[in-house]
Amino acid sequence: MATFTRRTFIRTSAVGMGAAVLASTAPASLRQAALQEKSSSKKLITRKLGKTGIELPIVSMGVMRSDNPGLVKAALEAGMVHLDTAHAYQEGKNEKMLGEVLKAYPRDSFVISTKIVPDEHDKDASDISVPKADFLEKLDISLKRLQMKYVDILYLHGAPSREVALAAPYLEALKEAKASGKAKHLGVSVHKNEPEVIQAAIDSGVYEVVLTSLNFKQDHYAEMKKVIAAAAKVGIGIIAMKTMAGGFLDKERTKPINCKAALKFVLQDENVTTSIPGNTTFDQLAENASVNENLTLTGEEMDSLSLNKLEGGLYCQGCEQCTAKCKKGLPIPDIMRAYMYTYGYGNAAMGHELLSSLQLDRNPCGDCGHCIVACAKNFAVREKISDIARLVDVPSEFLG
Repeated sequence: MATFTRRTFIRTSAVGMGAAVLASTAPASLRQAALQEKSSSKKLITRKLGKTGIELPIVSMGVMRSDNPGLVKAALEAGMVHLDTAHAYQEGKNEKMLGEVLKAYPRDSFVISTKIVPDEHDKDASDISVPKADFLEKLDISLKRLQMKYVDILYLHGAPSREVALAAPYLEALKEAKASGKAKHLGVSVHKNEPEVIQAAIDSGVYEVVLTSLNFKQDHYAEMKKVIAAAAKVGIGIIAMKTMAGGFLDKERTKPINCKAALKFVLQDENVTTSIPGNTTFDQLAENASVNENLTLTGEEMDSLSLNKLEGGLYCQGCEQCTAKCKKGLPIPDIMRAYMYTYGYGNAAMGHELLSSLQLDRNPCGDCGHCIVACAKNFAVREKISDIARLVDVPSEFLG
């Protein structure tokens, strides 16, 4: 693949003319017109986000790993008008970067979401004591960073269970955020136990959007399709993440997953409105944006996914088969996600941030004898935990 800079990305795309108009010095009306012209000229594939009334291209931008304002601008110029961030990403710097970029654009020309994480990764609703005021205070901080009066979608971030998704303190905080006009629509994001949490969203009568892990390596993919269809039937919009299942099959990053094929695979389900792959380079952005114009899966792409599925890879599907057997009760799926961030995404800062939130020891398996934990994907769990746990000793400022 040719190497792209922001300049060559714009020049080689069909939106070059619109991009010139989108310079921050252009009047808002002209920038809005350019976005509309670009969307129509490219014939992007779009879908409705449940009952929210929002229409989005099938590929949007996850901004979590990006710190490049030019990349965000190029995404917008390519028609990827939905930008996904979170209160905790890059310790708040992600939201600040977006705020600086987006202040030059009309507020109705993009759709932005942010997320607020449950307190200390609570797993039992009876342990949830976070005050509603704390949740809403974090939202106010996010809005200040974003330089906005409201976000289009506000998520309860990473709900691990039905109990957490339906916990009264969170639902009350979300409803108050919407009533105050600080959030247009409410959602929940989920990394594990997805069918359970999606069903909770259906039952809640509160959630309008679900952001869920969804990819070809999930053993429970058929179950996912079924519950996603049920959610779509009641008007809940579905947004997919983790579509590329870690990006690589090995920690050395010598065995790449066919990420474009993996993205297309998930989007074959028309109940999935859009996806939010992370982009850190213009090459990645160009490849992902191209799916907005052509969703056809070739035979070669299907074959590559079949081969990729046979290897264990770096993606933990969060089935929690392992946790009951762990003598120390370690949050193994979350640790495996940190492993994926570090080795699959090549982003040690993200891995460190997650491990720090888990308050993981430097050597959590060190005082155990024989490990009896078994993984559905045949991961060498103890080996991986020992490997990634070393990261907790590295000061965050050394990780970028």
